[in-house]
Amino acid sequence: MGLDDRKLAVLRAIVEDYVATQEPVGSRALVERHQLGVSPATVRNDMAVLEEEGYIRQPHTSAGRVPTDRGYRLFVDRLSRVKPLSPAERRAIERFLLGAVDLDDVVHRTVRLLAQLTRQVAVVQYPSLARSSVRHLELVPISTTRLMLVMIADTGRVEQRLVEMPAPIPADDVTDLRRLVNEKLVDTRLSETPPLVQALVDEVGPDLRPAMATLASVLLETLVERHEERIALAGTANLTRGGLLDFQGSLRPILEALEEEVVLLKLIGEVEESTMRVRIGDENEIDNLRAASVVSTGYGPGSMIVGGLGVLGPTRMDYPSTIATVRAVARYVGDLLAQN
Repeated sequence: MGLDDRKLAVLRAIVEDYVATQEPVGSRALVERHQLGVSPATVRNDMAVLEEEGYIRQPHTSAGRVPTDRGYRLFVDRLSRVKPLSPAERRAIERFLLGAVDLDDVVHRTVRLLAQLTRQVAVVQYPSLARSSVRHLELVPISTTRLMLVMIADTGRVEQRLVEMPAPIPADDVTDLRRLVNEKLVDTRLSETPPLVQALVDEVGPDLRPAMATLASVLLETLVERHEERIALAGTANLTRGGLLDFQGSLRPILEALEEEVVLLKLIGEVEESTMRVRIGDENEIDNLRAASVVSTGYGPGSMIVGGLGVLGPTRMDYPSTIATVRAVARYVGDLLAQN
């Protein structure tokens, strides 16, 4: 059965009051605090229907009700307004992120900022190498037979590998190798580089071929094979004030889940676009997080998505504000990556 506008208004009021007060909400309080335009008896009838439909429940014998996961889901799906950030909040985000000096700094500032603004646990995935392109490849001689390969991606991510050459290599040959790999690979998606790397070996003259073959194997390992994803986490202390204890009795299962990078990547890393994802309570695939909600989105320069970010907190979170904050921070980080 679909809910009419009045019952939706009652549900919205219950969610907003419960988020604000952490107390079960009664019909009298709803009438006093919200301009519902109906009598307490009508509100009680509407609450009875909402309870019957599974959108709210009575936690104990008090007269008050609290939203269920299904109630939160309907509330989020029917959000007519996402609470806009104030100009001061926007300026604070911009100022905080613009001070970043490199990609590590961007990620760590972003995760701290999300945790502070939402008062939840924040998770930020480093830009994924699988979705990046080559901006520049540098070869730095360490000794006559050893080079340092430095790959800089368009997202600012930097990977370094040591290359042990089969024989001493003259400085002029290092210069030639550097020029050839950059001409062939710059601006190429990492996932598309293997045939180009192989072509480099086939195309060089016999004098450079042993050195290029050695370099090619390290290039393949750097550009394609070792796509370990990295995650930054902040704000776990926020769990203690978030209301998760009300349902779990213990924070240990949630903390254990947050220690697993695979879990964190599942939470926020499987994004292909910049749309918001809100998973509430039992919608989470991970058993230990069934008492929590996750708000996440993708981020990246322009229309390209290179990673995910989001927050985890109790199902009783301020969804309009949290969604607005996650969206705004993702946009600012994307703008920052586009400038670099």
